[in-house]
Amino acid sequence: MQTFPDSAADQRRVLGAFLRRHRERLTPAEAGILTGVAGGVPWGAGRRRTPGLRREELAQLCGMSPTWYTWLEQGRDVSVSPQALARIAQALHLTAAERAYLFELTRKRDPEAPPAGVPDRPPPALVAVLDAISAPAYLLNRLWTAVGWNPPAARLFGDWLGSGAEGERERNLLRYVFLHPSAPGFIRDWEHRARRLLAEFRADTARRSDDPELRALVDRLRQDSPLFARLWDDHGVLEREGGLRGFNHPLDGPLLLEQVTLRPGGRSDHTLVMLLPPAA
Repeated sequence: MQTFPDSAADQRRVLGAFLRRHRERLTPAEAGILTGVAGGVPWGAGRRRTPGLRREELAQLCGMSPTWYTWLEQGRDVSVSPQALARIAQALHLTAAERAYLFELTRKRDPEAPPAGVPDRPPPALVAVLDAISAPAYLLNRLWTAVGWNPPAARLFGDWLGSGAEGERERNLLRYVFLHPSAPGFIRDWEHRARRLLAEFRADTARRSDDPELRALVDRLRQDSPLFARLWDDHGVLEREGGLRGFNHPLDGPLLLEQVTLRPGGRSDHTLVMLLPPAA
């Protein structure tokens, strides 16, 4: 898991170093200010000590005060809006991964991110992966709601992913585990698994704590499940990990499967989970 600064001061220091490194890597030519005029101010005159942009030049491109931008790089305690971060990301020519890291680092929501309520559809390539896997496999979105699965997964998790399962809200993994009446009997060692699942969910979503849909999901679960409310207040945090999972299937009887969890590249918010036969 990516390491993030622990304190606000550390956060500002890392942010300043990140901005400074990318400013120094961007040449005036790449920024389009080697010669000519930008914003009514001539650029490119005089000799440069380094090949990168000057702070004043980047501030001009972002439409902000050079003093304010300098304070940001110096790690001072200044407020930065999502819109200002978006202008900085554009001026620095950040890649999608770098832009996402910038917003994660500042705990801000990217204004270009899909608005709340927009369906969280998985990339078609990930859906194709499900069809290529013979073992039970499913995709979770950022809220751990199943947004894709293959027929073996529908058979294994009939009450969650099968044709008789109810709407998208109930396809959320936590709502199934904590609220579906069949879950305690189906999932072996149910309460222990529920505790671990919630601790992994907290760790996975900690950096999206300002997501209104996430807050709404947690609030509903706290209201609907006393066990969820109690475990949530324990503040347990665990890394997502695989391992053996036991099930009591209504048709296939006792099952022991190896869970493998993968996070696709491209900074996807989706997670691929597979249940494989145990290794010999």
